[in-house]
Amino acid sequence: MSHPNEEAAAVKPSNFLRAIIERDLEQGGLQGRHFAGTPGDAAHHAAGPLDAAKIRTRFPPEPNGYLHIGHAKSICLNFGLARDYGGICHLRFDDTNPEKEEQEYVDAIKEMVAWLGWKWDVTDAAGQSHSHLFYASNYFDFMYSAAEYLVSAGLAYVDEQTPEEMRANRGDFSKPGVNSPFRDRTPEANLLRLQEMKDGLHADGSMILRAKIDMASPNINMRDPALYRIRRATHHNTGDQWCIYPMYTFAHPIEDALERITHSICTLEFEDQRPFYDWLLGKLADGGLLAHPLPKQYEFGRLNLSYVVTSKRKLRQLVDEGHVTGWDDPRLPTLVGMRRRGYTPESIRNMVEATGVTKSNAWLDYSVLDGCLRTDLEGKAARASAVLDPLKLKLSNWAELFGSKEHREPCSAPAHPHHPEMGTRQFTLGPEVWVEQEDFMEVPSKGYHRLFPGNKTRLKYGYVIECTGCEKDADGKVTAVLANVVPDTKSGTPGADSVKVKGVITWVGAHEAVAAELRLYDRLFTEAQPDAGEGDFIAALNPNSCRVVTGYLEPSLAAWPAAQQVQFERHGYFVSDRVDHRADKPVFNKITGLRDGWGK
Repeated sequence: MSHPNEEAAAVKPSNFLRAIIERDLEQGGLQGRHFAGTPGDAAHHAAGPLDAAKIRTRFPPEPNGYLHIGHAKSICLNFGLARDYGGICHLRFDDTNPEKEEQEYVDAIKEMVAWLGWKWDVTDAAGQSHSHLFYASNYFDFMYSAAEYLVSAGLAYVDEQTPEEMRANRGDFSKPGVNSPFRDRTPEANLLRLQEMKDGLHADGSMILRAKIDMASPNINMRDPALYRIRRATHHNTGDQWCIYPMYTFAHPIEDALERITHSICTLEFEDQRPFYDWLLGKLADGGLLAHPLPKQYEFGRLNLSYVVTSKRKLRQLVDEGHVTGWDDPRLPTLVGMRRRGYTPESIRNMVEATGVTKSNAWLDYSVLDGCLRTDLEGKAARASAVLDPLKLKLSNWAELFGSKEHREPCSAPAHPHHPEMGTRQFTLGPEVWVEQEDFMEVPSKGYHRLFPGNKTRLKYGYVIECTGCEKDADGKVTAVLANVVPDTKSGTPGADSVKVKGVITWVGAHEAVAAELRLYDRLFTEAQPDAGEGDFIAALNPNSCRVVTGYLEPSLAAWPAAQQVQFERHGYFVSDRVDHRADKPVFNKITGLRDGWGK
């Protein structure tokens, strides 16, 4: 399979972001940009060649948790647009908050972006490889210089109000803010205070650097937003070099500009921040620190998937309180969890493509994702027989028919019904087999065509059998079903159609069955929007989201590798667990059924 970064751009459904990019390319506003090969200020890029990339986008995760399905949309959107329009997408870690960020999350994010099929290393026409993996923390020196420039230009000041005073003086949507008593201090005095902040001469939280814009602005985000805070914390990348750290709203636009991003694509909650984004970059460009053309921010509606939560805080609560087994629990919408569950990168990319890009937030039913998975796996997942709720079936006339109770009748089935090149599965039928508990009813209901006394049914890929009764224990529970083989009715032989039956059941020979732990996963919540409103989302947890049973598999799965999908005929799609599956202890996770049954 070709890598999605390198796939030829097929005809894609139009959306407003594509229209913007096509307009910008057509009008020529992106031509003439220089890129020095690494991020830098105006002078750095001016010394570099013309940018060979027609556009530049970025995926900028904060390394403070694991990526989830919502991030997948942003990943595929940014990398996909860059691919389709001859551009480059950067993977940038927005690591400006040392208190919550860890190297563990950095490594996990890189792994998941690559697993989805995207890469940030690009090979140029000369065959040279260039990495576009960046860290915001590597720009701290420039960010501090930018802060000094804003202070010296009278565009920023150090505020020594308490957090409570600043909150009260900020105002609200119906009341303008009140200027800080420190707002009119001279640039020289503010520079001195900023230097003292940097040198660690003041306590955490005792002062912050703020932009000087307009405390009466109807957009509260423009009421002198914070730029730098004092925070003594060890950073995963810069260690203890800094005791002041830039705020996200200050750092993010600078990161975009240093990397020469053309289209900064983010979700709708950042729409109100766009005026400050433009204000900051414009002021720094006026001072010669950044080069034109400047990045432009565009917002799209985020992906909300039903029956899950994607809040990092709530996901952490599920993990920390033991409601799930970890960040890679197959019930979670984290990408590591979805990978372990058995979802394929292709199915996630196809889901993102199918749902499109809009300017409004919308809820996507979980069944859409499962539908994309089925479409992907239908054509490539091998088939196998499995019994999830075993009941013994004894073929009473076996020795009489075949001359020996030890006789094993060879059977075969295609590994995939539509791909003969995938070969066949080989297994054998013996005097005892495992079938599903639901395949027998002593007193059948209307329309029931499987095993009940006097009825004939086919063992799939095997013989027609006639049920003669059952065995029960002292409590009256059925312990085994009894049947006789109908001679000369084996599948694939001339007599296969000599006896017409309405029922066909799957089975696994008891003599060669592979016992396996089967984890039957379902949706984690019983409510479509579990975190909507003020209710307790924990109360909406599905108590049946994971059932663990012992089942029996056909022998072709005895040496099945870990993390490999398979369709258990009749039951749905499963995957061998990437962590716990072993040859001597098989573990399979249910991904999804053959059809959506949740609505029922």
